[in-house]
Amino acid sequence: MLDTAETLTTLRTRGVVVYRRGLSLLRRVEDDIIALNYVGLISATVFFGWSVTPSLLPRDWLFQGLISGLNAAIGYGAGCLLEWGFRKLVRPRLNYRTPSLRIRYAVKVTILVLCVLSALYMLVLSADWQHQIYHLMDMEGTTRAAYLRTGALSLAVAALVVAIYRTVRWLVRVVARLLSRWVRVPPKLAPTVGAVVLAVVAVLLFNGVLSQALINLANSAFSVRNDKETSYAVQPTDPYRSGSPASLAEWDTLGSEGRWFVSHGPDAFRIGAVTGKPAREPVRVYVGLGSAPEGKTQEELAVAELERTHAFDRKVLVVVTTTGTGWVNSTTAAAIEYMYGGDTAIVASQYSYLPSVLSFLADRQKVAAAGSRMFDAVYDAWSARPAQTRPKLLVYGESLGSQGSEAAFGSMADLRSKVDGALWVGPPNSNRLWEQIVARRDPGTREVEPVYADGLIVRFASNAADLHKPSPEWRRPRIAYLQHSSDPIVWWSPDLAFSRPAWLSEPRGADVSTQMRWWPLVTFWQVAADLTNAQGVSDGHGHRYGTLVLDGWAAVLPPPDWNTELQEKIRLQLELAEAYERAVK
Repeated sequence: MLDTAETLTTLRTRGVVVYRRGLSLLRRVEDDIIALNYVGLISATVFFGWSVTPSLLPRDWLFQGLISGLNAAIGYGAGCLLEWGFRKLVRPRLNYRTPSLRIRYAVKVTILVLCVLSALYMLVLSADWQHQIYHLMDMEGTTRAAYLRTGALSLAVAALVVAIYRTVRWLVRVVARLLSRWVRVPPKLAPTVGAVVLAVVAVLLFNGVLSQALINLANSAFSVRNDKETSYAVQPTDPYRSGSPASLAEWDTLGSEGRWFVSHGPDAFRIGAVTGKPAREPVRVYVGLGSAPEGKTQEELAVAELERTHAFDRKVLVVVTTTGTGWVNSTTAAAIEYMYGGDTAIVASQYSYLPSVLSFLADRQKVAAAGSRMFDAVYDAWSARPAQTRPKLLVYGESLGSQGSEAAFGSMADLRSKVDGALWVGPPNSNRLWEQIVARRDPGTREVEPVYADGLIVRFASNAADLHKPSPEWRRPRIAYLQHSSDPIVWWSPDLAFSRPAWLSEPRGADVSTQMRWWPLVTFWQVAADLTNAQGVSDGHGHRYGTLVLDGWAAVLPPPDWNTELQEKIRLQLELAEAYERAVK
């Protein structure tokens, strides 16, 4: 019996030792390694919950996990800042006794459990919201079980961001110690000075050397892509196309988007087969960043190409302002060529290697300058011709290209005095003319479907029917904007950060979730995240306009023999070509 009692006592003693050592280890891990800030954890959970609320476009679990992780990290930082302010400014003035260790750990565990449960609850709600948005977009969405993986990915992303921040904080402390040792900065002041030093160095690098280096690096990276050739883009032999042996713009200088543009599109035979009438070979002029020889500008080369191909003798001449990489919407180009039996000329040029998103953020003035220069050069050559023999002059731009195209005109009156029609698709919210017209829309009309001057001059459409509203009279020259209520490129604006937009205050568009709400800062980030996925939806939603551009051209400047039967024949050809391009490009 004695041996048994001694054994139990020994085991009990060892158990207490193990428990205390385990508790000590847990405290060390929690305090020194994980070092969770529980106010920050609550704030991170709130930010995470906001991030999974409905936005304009649907999101799969992977995309949502990345976005939510970044938002949770931002929330964690905001909570840490609040806790620091309370600890430094408020707590010293409060007279209360610090709770015991057991109570403190009980509170921490409670907070942790509640945060996890709250995040899971928001994920379940979000899965249902996403299902609704996918349904609005006529798409099949991620299953609820798969969508719940968002939580694990968000946790990993947030942890990575916090780890990066702690690394920066460690650098600040290192700099502070060095300042105290070498420059004799007082120890209490050294951390602040160290943070300022690092911040100044970072800002100077970003605004100067680093920002330029990043832009140069991006240009270099995308210039490699720009030079990439594909077997699906073959040098044309038709002299009416740039890049052909007869062209002044050499094939190798057009860039990948330019080479695709001139090597595809309907020829006279296919146009005739669809329309049932004799057709001409369409003119496609394109100038790349490296196309112009020394001593000549891109605009001068483009006009020379138009002269060489006798483009000014065609029925229609379209000046296209491209997106960042020089992309031209193939559907838009082919639509106008089919409509006019190939008796058309389209001119476009490349102004950057960067995709539109990067061009928009880093060098927005470049597209405006390029669009203005190209239109002015073409307009000068066009207006020198007799009015009765020169072609109808149209302008076109999509996304950032519409901003560059708009920049060529000082006002709507200036635009209508120079062109025979304009079609602009998915215009960014910062477009100057667009913004002025929408702000002056007729009373009682919604921002997502604005009516300006009873639709007599300019019209906005999300579908073909909108182009014929509100009245049958539409004076020439006609201006049309195609925009979807779910297109983040149209609706994103810095103003979203602190002011509720009209498109969320008024009855919203048919494909925008009724559960979407405006929150300060939150909606700004939500729609900003949608920008990267604007094309990841089905036609008729987001930034996917499909063959609606055909309806746009048909409304802006229809040919004399235009009819519904021919329009649908052309639409079928455009859909087939679009599917092919999506499959091989």
